[in-house]
Amino acid sequence: MMNANTFNKELVWRWLRKIELGWRGSPSVTDYAQTNIQLFNQLHLAGYSEADLSYICDAYEFGLQIFTGRLRGSGKPFLTHLVGTASILVTLHAPIRVVTAGLMHAAYLYGEYGTEERGMTDAKREIVQRAIGTETEELIAGYTNLKWNKCTIPAIRDRVDAMGDWERQILLIRLANELEDHLDLGVLYCGNADYRREYIRSSLYMSVEMAQKLGFPSLAASLEGAFRDCLAAEIPSGVRGRGRNSSFLLKSA
Repeated sequence: MMNANTFNKELVWRWLRKIELGWRGSPSVTDYAQTNIQLFNQLHLAGYSEADLSYICDAYEFGLQIFTGRLRGSGKPFLTHLVGTASILVTLHAPIRVVTAGLMHAAYLYGEYGTEERGMTDAKREIVQRAIGTETEELIAGYTNLKWNKCTIPAIRDRVDAMGDWERQILLIRLANELEDHLDLGVLYCGNADYRREYIRSSLYMSVEMAQKLGFPSLAASLEGAFRDCLAAEIPSGVRGRGRNSSFLLKSA
């Protein structure tokens, strides 16, 4: 039987192999982008147009304005998570509007607009529409309005086959977000790691079936592997429990 130390060494080896292989094209070992430069290179290699690259570059620059200083509960820079989510969508050959919506999916949930008012407002929607266009903004608004929790996930799974294209794109962004959150065991570095594990067991694992229903078996396999790793891995005691329960804004000293 594999003990915890052996399992963790195997995970580290797997991640090192991801870095080593990079974009050599292995279908089972994918190095998702974590920086804007990596994302732009990935888009170029994947055959996206010059106009597409210019568009997502503009979106990233807008993201710098509203997400700078924002961190995930694990302490991971929020923009890194957003880039990773977009990168996953690129590997699935999503349209550039969907990739960009993935990059900006938390614009209303965690973006900063110089106001105390939280969430999605008409004023914020106008700002985002000016920055990245109406079509992409509507995907982000749909993502924001998607109720995603233990109670709603089973119902969402059950109606995937009846969804139209717009809803399916929103769900795809949601699944890419979940994969990015779990790929590096990031959820286990949050302050509520035990809750995160229970969330996987209770309902989040249904994401695997949703990905299959959407027609993305590779995404389903990646989600299944990431969830399995999160349920089995042990985080080093020196960093365990240092994170927050959810994303937070870094305060200046």
